[in-house]
Amino acid sequence: MAKKENRVMIVLACQECKRRNYNTQKNKQKTTDRLELSKYCRWCRCHRAHRETK
Repeated sequence: MAKKENRVMIVLACQECKRRNYNTQKNKQKTTDRLELSKYCRWCRCHRAHRETK
């Protein structure tokens, strides 16, 4: 029996410039709401909040 996949690929976008900068994975069963992390944006040239997009 194959293992059920719980992890999905998501894209993180900067909240200031709205550019999609990062691809990552998350567990869709444990984290049901949208993920938000502080990451470096190379267009804004500083650390900004990046939020999961569709």
